[in-house]
Amino acid sequence: MQRTLNYRGLDIYIELRPTSKDMFEPWLRIDGATRDAGTAAFGTLIKVRGGPYSRRWAYFVAEIAGQTSIDLILCPEG
Repeated sequence: MQRTLNYRGLDIYIELRPTSKDMFEPWLRIDGATRDAGTAAFGTLIKVRGGPYSRRWAYFVAEIAGQTSIDLILCPEG
């Protein structure tokens, strides 16, 4: 299952991988025109910690993790 969200001009690609009945591990990738050479998150699928989750929670946790990552990439000083 896949979903792509736009946040602050960058895309958060979320992929859910099933682990058991109705449980999923969320993975995310950040894509966009702005690329910081020192940021490994761009274009790389990253497993979100703490799973597995129900489908609804997996999408929610991945979305928040992606938004937080983008906030840190774009505004590292606060």
